[in-house]
Amino acid sequence: MLGLGVNAHAGVTLGLSGLPLVIPDLQRHFGVSLPVAGIIGNAPGIGILFALVAWGALADRCGERLVLGLGVGTAAVLFAAVAFVDQIWAVIALLALAGAAGCAALVGGGRIVLRWFLPPERGVAMGVRQVSYTLGMAAAAFILPPVARAHGISGVLIVCAGTCLLAAVLAAVFLADPPHTPGRAGAAPAVSPYRQPALWRVHATSALQVVPQVVVGTYGVACLVGVYGWDGVEAGQLFGFAAIGGAAIRVAVGRWSDVTGLRMAPLRLLTLVALGVLALLVLGTFTRSWPGVAMLALASLITVAGNGLAYLAAGELAGPAAAGRVLGTHNTVQNIVVLAVTPVAGLLITGAGYWAAFVAGLVCLLISVPVIPVRDERDGTSAAPA
Repeated sequence: MLGLGVNAHAGVTLGLSGLPLVIPDLQRHFGVSLPVAGIIGNAPGIGILFALVAWGALADRCGERLVLGLGVGTAAVLFAAVAFVDQIWAVIALLALAGAAGCAALVGGGRIVLRWFLPPERGVAMGVRQVSYTLGMAAAAFILPPVARAHGISGVLIVCAGTCLLAAVLAAVFLADPPHTPGRAGAAPAVSPYRQPALWRVHATSALQVVPQVVVGTYGVACLVGVYGWDGVEAGQLFGFAAIGGAAIRVAVGRWSDVTGLRMAPLRLLTLVALGVLALLVLGTFTRSWPGVAMLALASLITVAGNGLAYLAAGELAGPAAAGRVLGTHNTVQNIVVLAVTPVAGLLITGAGYWAAFVAGLVCLLISVPVIPVRDERDGTSAAPA
């Protein structure tokens, strides 16, 4: 079941998050500026913003099989439709609808972990589940730039549609309900999970930490091409290798959290490491020196390493009966930030340089450190409902 959830999320990730890897090709294909190409590449996030909570509520009521099959399958049709459209407004609209449909995989995969695994197993399980994004981005990095070069943006969109269709069929055919119900899954929540201050802080932490993720993930390839003169395919491959390394780190971080019984304390340590990496990245890109390349690859890995911890903490605080809605809200908050940061970072890069956008990510990451609810977790006030 976990493998089906991972496959669905990885398959849809090519279209939902992989398009920024071909931003130079989007610019040439549509004849637009870098900020506009960034908006096109992240247009699926517009739909994700409005649909995640609804998919979460539907998953709480009807289960993951319907949600993944219907949502990811619809995304396949929409990505294929974009391949035959040239108008910028229509491209953005269809990509937004594809994002609204495909984001069902984000909620459904998280609920699989909460329903099929007990608390001492969930860190590793969620780490594996979060690898789905990493695997999807690795596949996108290795596949999409060469496809764009050989077959253009239309070829890229057909590939995205095909991966979504395969994932949807597998989920619809093979997903099932767990034979047991860990943690009182399905019981009605006695009170709103949002009566816990720690849950609000988890949402806020993720919102702040997604800023450097967006900057590095959206404009990293363009930075290598524009600042260091890399070939676009080679730049995509570098991010692909970094994503593979990130997959191992996500699982290791999950195991770390299971052993300690904590989610937020490991996240804070990872955040401190990420601060050092981003500081060196700013210095490297400002001086156009070689450490900037190494730090860019490392930043693409370390800035997402703790995503699973925050996501799991939100789901555990919610409890199984409200997990779909809370996880949907969690990802919605992140996508609001993505949509706001993408054009702003593009303008910063155009006006001052890539280093300025990386500084903005560094500042947001620094602000997030005192927001992480480590003390509540150690005191036991943020313990998952069981």
